[in-house]
Amino acid sequence: MTNPIVLVTGATGTVGSALIPALRARGVTVRAMTRDPGHSVSGAETVVADLQDPESVAAALKGVDAAFLNSPSAPDAASLQIQFAHLAREAGVNRLVVLSQYAARADSPVRFLRWHAEVEAHLREIGLDHTVLRPNLYLQALLGFARTIAQGWFAAPIGEAAVSAIDIRDIADAAAVVLTTAGHTGHTYTLTGPRAVTHAEIAEAIAAATGREIVFRNASADQFSAALSGFLPPWQLEGLVEDYAHYARGEAAEVSSAVTDLTGRPARDVADFARDHVATFAPAG
Repeated sequence: MTNPIVLVTGATGTVGSALIPALRARGVTVRAMTRDPGHSVSGAETVVADLQDPESVAAALKGVDAAFLNSPSAPDAASLQIQFAHLAREAGVNRLVVLSQYAARADSPVRFLRWHAEVEAHLREIGLDHTVLRPNLYLQALLGFARTIAQGWFAAPIGEAAVSAIDIRDIADAAAVVLTTAGHTGHTYTLTGPRAVTHAEIAEAIAAATGREIVFRNASADQFSAALSGFLPPWQLEGLVEDYAHYARGEAAEVSSAVTDLTGRPARDVADFARDHVATFAPAG
C-alpha cells in the first residue's frame, strides 16, 4: 500500500493521541477525526466529524485505506460503532480496527462488555475486513486518582484482586502495527500488561517512583459511587462499578503476549508507567 491514509477516531483522546505518532513513525498519512472544529491535531490531517452525524463521518472516510474506531463512552456507543462500520464498508475502507474491551461477551454482567460484544458480533456478520483489540484496564485510568495520590492514597472497590492492566502507549503501538501490516484479518487480540498486579502493588510502584509513601485503600462499591457521584452520569458510574466488580472477582488477571507478538518488545510494566508519570502524582505547589 503506497502512502496509505489511516483515519483515527477519538483522535484527541488518550489512545488516539498516542496512536497518531505511532502511525506517523510507520510512514502513513494520518487523518485525525475530531468533533471540535477549533482543534487541529499536530502531525495529522484534521477532519471535523461526529459519530452522531453519519454524513460527516462518510465525508471523513472518503479515500481512507484503514480506520481505527474508538468511540466516546456513551449509552448508544454500540449503535454508533455499528453505524460507523457500515459507513466504512460503503466508503470502500480496506481495514477496520476496533477498540473493544478485555473479556467482552454477550452474557457479561458488565454493560460495557455486552456493548462491545454486540459490535464484535455485528462486524463478523457484515463481512468487513476487521481486527478487534481487547485491552484490559488502562494504567492511565490511575491518572484520575492523581489528586488523592498526591495526598498519599487512592481507593477503589477491588480488594486484593490482580489485574493485567496495560499502558495505553502499548495499545497504540499494537494498533499501529495491525493498521499497517497484513495478516490480522478476523483476529481478536487481547492486550494486557506483562503481569497481573494488585492495586496495593500499583501503590508500591508509584511510591517507589515518587519517593513518597502511597497506600491503597479498599472501598465498597457504595463508597466508590458516592465519591464519584456528580462527576459522571449515572449510567456511566453504574457501568464503572460493574467494571470494578468484574476486576474484584478476579476475572481480569490473564496475561497475554499479544503486545510483544505484535510489536516485538515487552509491554510496559506498571513501574515504567509510574516513573513516566511522576510529575502527575506530585503534590500541588
